[in-house]
Amino acid sequence: MENKEISKQFKLLGQLMELNEENPFKIKSINNASFKIDKLPFKLKDRPLADLESIEGIGKSTAQKIAELLSTGTLNELEVLKDNTPSGILEMLSVKGLGPKKIKIIWDQLGIENLGELYYACNENRLIEAKGFGYKTQEEIKNAIEFKMANAGRYLYAKIESIAENYLQLFTEKLSAIDAESKTALAGDFRRKCEIVEQLDYVLACNVPLENVLTLFDPQLFEISHDEKCISLKDHSGLKIICHTCTADEFALTLFECTGSAAHVNAVKALLSPAQKFSSEKEIYERAGLQFIVPELREGGDEIALAQKHRLPKLIVFEDLQGVLHNHSTWSDGIHTIKEMALYCRNELNLSYLGISDHSKTAVYAGGLSIEKVIAQHQEIDQLNAELSPFKIFKGIESDILSDGSLDYPEEILATFDFVVASIHSAMKMDEEKATARLIKAIENPYTTILGHPTGRLLLSRAGYPVNFKKVIDACAENGVAIEINANPLRLDLDWRWHRYALEKGVLLTINPDAHRNEGFRDMQYGVHIGRKGGLSAEMCLNSFNLADISVFFERKKNQTIHK
Repeated sequence: MENKEISKQFKLLGQLMELNEENPFKIKSINNASFKIDKLPFKLKDRPLADLESIEGIGKSTAQKIAELLSTGTLNELEVLKDNTPSGILEMLSVKGLGPKKIKIIWDQLGIENLGELYYACNENRLIEAKGFGYKTQEEIKNAIEFKMANAGRYLYAKIESIAENYLQLFTEKLSAIDAESKTALAGDFRRKCEIVEQLDYVLACNVPLENVLTLFDPQLFEISHDEKCISLKDHSGLKIICHTCTADEFALTLFECTGSAAHVNAVKALLSPAQKFSSEKEIYERAGLQFIVPELREGGDEIALAQKHRLPKLIVFEDLQGVLHNHSTWSDGIHTIKEMALYCRNELNLSYLGISDHSKTAVYAGGLSIEKVIAQHQEIDQLNAELSPFKIFKGIESDILSDGSLDYPEEILATFDFVVASIHSAMKMDEEKATARLIKAIENPYTTILGHPTGRLLLSRAGYPVNFKKVIDACAENGVAIEINANPLRLDLDWRWHRYALEKGVLLTINPDAHRNEGFRDMQYGVHIGRKGGLSAEMCLNSFNLADISVFFERKKNQTIHK
């Protein structure tokens, strides 16, 4: 074991000792040893134990730990501390700017135990509530986590979107400079609006030699390699970019081949005659005897069978959305007032209604509303509705699903809301049977209108609790409960792979941004992308209902509850 690795082990030991509030003098000794070991001009592994004890700043106890590391590769004291520390907390220690003191506050005060939860808390503006944290610190931590995620080689669609578009513009400008008839397009997972992207794919079509195209890429900006048809790039951040090259008359077919999943592409090509030329992707599908299949659906599922029968759904678009549900204001952990959010929705997004659903009382960490605050908030909403009419603010709540599956608040308070979003935020370490039973009990509660982020997943960082999707969706169908597509790019939950089953069961889906600030409303676009991948049409999206229809929906649900 080299000195640097030994130093790292001591540093981690000191950090975990600090997290566990051990003797500060012992912690200082370990930290000093870590620093000293890293700066030694010789290798510790080449020295006998007696020599180690005589090194200035090491001492007998530290020397014994070094000897243990050199002989076994581990340090028992460190392993005990690691076993007693959640793995997510250990991962936090690798984030720049996060030391033991900050992590201890995050862990103790906010109950956050992994990077995904921490990143989500930054997005919810919740970190500034902890002692010693401000907005600037929160943003620095958020940026550091994003950097760590990017270095892992996987990217959230939303976080890579502007990068993808900027490179498309760059490649288009450069290619058109050497061939005015050239064409460029994004392809691959990004074009299919996949929630996680590992590389960016582009199609570059022109009628100049490949060596001419290669000169367009600055070796100071990219690592470059190539074969006859592809140019592989890697930018300074490590992002992998594949440029698929072809002639102008091959553009449509190449774009088709580089967009769909392998299963989709092979299935369509099996319906085509070989060596055909195509002027557009639309022509490819026409000659295959298929209804045109949009990129989002090209995943190799049942889209081809539906296209053969011309039964593909008319997919939802952003403009279909009439209002927005599941949002948090300054009453809990949001940063804009209800009025500010309502005016933004009305004036900037041209929406007809807003559903406010702040956190319920159990969510103390997020400023959950006491019963007294619920009553006061409803009074404010009544005043705003009188002021902003015909724009409508609906009275909602994001009620925590408690560990036994019940909802927050007694029935007489639940009855005062226009709608209730039921979500799990705590006690998330459940097996499939328990998690499914807990969700179903909440779904069966007559006051539940919408099941919020059904699995609690955080993309790239938390898988979410395991559930029996069919049982949960069937329960929603039986109880008239809509299921949320949480549009926050970190969630995108319900997963699009289960949308089709829900829709076949007649379950309404609702695209909710879970907005904690006005900018968060824009996340609905990512929910639309995922809804389209799952085959969602406007007719089956709750917040595509106009104001009159959704008012009737909420009122009918409440009346059914009263008469149960």
